[in-house]
Amino acid sequence: MQQTAQISGTVPGALPAHAQVYLRLRDMVLYGDLTPGQAVTIQGLTEGLGAGMTPVREAIRRLISQGALEFQGNRRVSVPLLTAADIDEIIVAREWLDPYLTRRAMAHVTAVDIASLTQLDRALDGAIRQGDLRGYLHLNHQFHLAIYRLAQSPILADLAEGLWLRFGPSMRVLCGRMGTQNLPDNHKQTLSAMQAGDSDAAAAAIAADVRQGMDQLRASLAGNPADE
Repeated sequence: MQQTAQISGTVPGALPAHAQVYLRLRDMVLYGDLTPGQAVTIQGLTEGLGAGMTPVREAIRRLISQGALEFQGNRRVSVPLLTAADIDEIIVAREWLDPYLTRRAMAHVTAVDIASLTQLDRALDGAIRQGDLRGYLHLNHQFHLAIYRLAQSPILADLAEGLWLRFGPSMRVLCGRMGTQNLPDNHKQTLSAMQAGDSDAAAAAIAADVRQGMDQLRASLAGNPADE
């Protein structure tokens, strides 16, 4: 995971303590370390994070406001369980946001940016070959996040990022059921389109990537994996 941390560019030591706690707990949610529906105690999170109760409570409140956690009572929280209706809403939002942000990114992307995205995709290929579920989830998220940031549209990028907190934990469950070899990856088509300067093709590739992943997730929640 050292390579993953370097690629993400995160420098936890440069952030205030409360921000570090939030990011660590957010990543636990985002990459499925907390299983949807599984209640955990606030005290347990505090001990697991090696942090004080106050910053952990602040991080929990922030994640609850983002829809990533919910109170269960008795000082317990959990990651919400997704329904098929939730997935349908996420699909509607992502099928507009991701292609739109990709088009905007095309106005700013440079050869250096494409090289960085290519490096992320190669690392993602490595995670797939190794069956590294968390590595796959992290690198896949970082690939899309890099495009959001290139779009220079902070409000829409924040909306797109927030959706990952909703479906990310369930993606970990999906990965566990399917294995990494069957996971979607239309990133190479996206990169080829970017190198060719073709905004329409890049947006279409990202749209296909979103749809494939979300359809697999919805089918998995319904108990009917899409690849069967």
